Amino acid sequence: MKKDINKIDPSCRIDAESLSRFKQQLPDVAESIIDSCYDKESFTHIDYEPIPSEGYVVDIINKLREVLFPGYFTREKIDPGNLKYYMGQAVSVLFDMLSIQIAHSIRHDCFRYDLPCTECDEQGQKMALSLLGSIPSIRKTLATDVRAVYEGDPAAKSHDEIIFSYPGIFAMTVFRVAHKLFELQVPLLPRIMTEHAHSLTGIDIHPGADIGKSFVIDHGTGVVVGETTVIGKNVRIYQGVTLGALSLPKDAGEQLRGKKRHPTIEDDVIVYSGATILGGDTVIGARSVIGGNVWITKSVPPDTKVIMETPKLVYR
Repeated sequence: MKKDINKIDPSCRIDAESLSRFKQQLPDVAESIIDSCYDKESFTHIDYEPIPSEGYVVDIINKLREVLFPGYFTREKIDPGNLKYYMGQAVSVLFDMLSIQIAHSIRHDCFRYDLPCTECDEQGQKMALSLLGSIPSIRKTLATDVRAVYEGDPAAKSHDEIIFSYPGIFAMTVFRVAHKLFELQVPLLPRIMTEHAHSLTGIDIHPGADIGKSFVIDHGTGVVVGETTVIGKNVRIYQGVTLGALSLPKDAGEQLRGKKRHPTIEDDVIVYSGATILGGDTVIGARSVIGGNVWITKSVPPDTKVIMETPKLVYR
């Protein structure tokens, strides 16, 4: 039975008229938003010079993973016959993407802070080339991270499983690249990269942290590693661990910016879930074990085990 198109439900016509009345107010709303963009108390980037794009940064991370772990994250099959072609193309694409975003980052700082000209485009190309030149070294370090996870996790069935699915390895892949950019003093970009990894994994690692080889983040959710943290080799930390700074006065930001505020974790240390270790003078000595849910603001000697007293359970 065909529906008579001439018989329109009156409520539909009322809804359409109501929508029209609301949409007529949108130009005034838009003008109000535009006016607020010129409020000096708010934050905007309305300028003819571009700012780094988070979308492009995500594309860079995805392309970097293809180069750091060839054959894992590409749609195409990579074999010995096409490796040279694929890698040459990928490196060329990465160079263009990186140099543009690095140049945008430098130029943004130049304009915002009225800095002298630093030849942004040339600097972007130079730094992109430096990062790409460090890829073999970063790959070797990431391989130690993957092996350390496999050796310490009976649930891991293969190195492939770890590379594909472990959030700690994703976070460390992004961190190790971002850290190189941080060392090159590229503004903005390293932090955008690690915050993207943070948003996906719950693992918050500042790109300024110094982390040695064979580093393992087990499970990972809620892990925080501050900017001036120093971590040695063969360190394992579990979910919910904070390597942070002591609480600071409201006006202390400028005074302490760039100074050591976060702890040092020496070689072969294990830090269990929920532990909080704070302060730039705090050193956890080599081969120590930090138990779950402890709160530490003073240094711990090497070969020390720090645990909470066994709590008393009450059954009712």
